[in-house]
Amino acid sequence: MSKWTANKERYTNMQYRRCGRSGLKLPSISLGLWNNFGTNDSFDNMCDILTTAFDLGVTHFDLANNYGPEPGSAETNFGKVINSNFKCHRDEMIVSTKAGYHMWEGPYGEWGSRKQMLSSLDQSLKRMNLDYVDIFYSHRPDPETPLEETMGALHTAVQSGKALYIGLSNYDVTMASKATAILRDLGTPCLIYQGAYNMFNRQMESGHFEFFHREGIGSILFSPLAQGMLTDRYLNGIPEGSRATQEHFLKSKQINDNLPKIKQLNQLAQDSKRSLSQLALAWNLRHDTATSALIGASSSTQMIENLKTLDHLNISSTEIQTIDNILQD
Repeated sequence: MSKWTANKERYTNMQYRRCGRSGLKLPSISLGLWNNFGTNDSFDNMCDILTTAFDLGVTHFDLANNYGPEPGSAETNFGKVINSNFKCHRDEMIVSTKAGYHMWEGPYGEWGSRKQMLSSLDQSLKRMNLDYVDIFYSHRPDPETPLEETMGALHTAVQSGKALYIGLSNYDVTMASKATAILRDLGTPCLIYQGAYNMFNRQMESGHFEFFHREGIGSILFSPLAQGMLTDRYLNGIPEGSRATQEHFLKSKQINDNLPKIKQLNQLAQDSKRSLSQLALAWNLRHDTATSALIGASSSTQMIENLKTLDHLNISSTEIQTIDNILQD
């Protein structure tokens, strides 16, 4: 059972932000299930992470059809937890999923055709044993499918009642602008944009934040801790079993090349009596168009540590300038 009722006083520590100009609010920090919720992960640990997050006011849980491994297993495991621990709290939760990356074999298993998008949503709902998701995303633009078709599929998802809102992820500003115009004309406006953003990846500063403000769209920023580089995990080398040893999304060379900057950033964080991850999350959330920072967690302890960011959310202009100086050196 969820400890929600027993710990409800802890719920008030969370801060909620309005998503663009919509009526929806999201927690400042949301939980993503990209890692640690797959076939080979501990189910008890998943329950512990999700229960802890929910008890601390994290009401938004972000998935995608292909999260695992194996693809689909994160949704399956999340469905088991939500239906055993949180079923009576479904109306207090925001659940999102996505379609667009490779999910199954054959010509309809990825990208953005109407066939792929709507089939994927049906599969996601079945895996999670849910009647609807709160947010359904186009996970990436499809270079071979007309944008009108992909956006039309998102519109249909809302009209059918299988999604309440829709969002875009990994679109450049030009493509996102065209997509939002199509959605507006269809009568299903884009609620939110999800993109990668952290101190080492600042591509979204080249137009995205201005786009969010202009269009009244919320944003949820993933990889705010740069796959763990902006934590204390790699300050003294690369531990065995860490993500960097897999040489997949995070490379050991990235860590070694950036380690002097990471250590300087860590010292800045300590000077302000917070952890490096807390500094990194506060830095992300300084944007007025940033609705939420999307973090992963491998344990409930890690989840709690990152949520303590809410006690240190203010970041001064001096700190921001110091961070810029460190990163530019």
